[in-house]
Amino acid sequence: MRLTTERLVLRPFTAADAPAFAAYRSDPDVARYQGWEAPFSLADAEEFVREVGPADPTAAGWYQFAVEADGVLVGDVGVGLHLNLMQADIGYTLATAYQGRGYATEAVRRVLAHLFEERGLHRVSAECDARNERSARLLARLGFRQEGHRVRNTWMKGEWTDDLLFGLLATEWPAAADHGR
Repeated sequence: MRLTTERLVLRPFTAADAPAFAAYRSDPDVARYQGWEAPFSLADAEEFVREVGPADPTAAGWYQFAVEADGVLVGDVGVGLHLNLMQADIGYTLATAYQGRGYATEAVRRVLAHLFEERGLHRVSAECDARNERSARLLARLGFRQEGHRVRNTWMKGEWTDDLLFGLLATEWPAAADHGR
């Protein structure tokens, strides 16, 4: 499955993506609020792309889109489709060198359009570390509503962290789709 925007291609991961994937996931600034540790080894990246590359984006479970700009892997967007195939969780990561250019907003907006308009999902949820203000702003920009704040909920990297919970319904998507453009 390939999704495109004006500047981006969202596509399945390939073996050739492993070095760039390992590089941006090894950046401590990128990994700071994520569940993996930096550095992220090339062997782990190769295993990851072997597993997610052939995954079925229409099946329940996680599917990871590689985000490409001008032929370069710049990040990824993950979609966790629930067993009922009507709801999903979404997450995203962007290499530091490509942040601040609107790529994450553009990529996530395209995935949301796919999920709501092409797949007919009812709801998409997201969560982020409460300290990750840029991620929370991105979700708000795309029309997500903050639905919760779980205090000291997640033990990660040696400390308890707060989680912000967000949601967006299909009925809210038409207005949200134009929001933040």
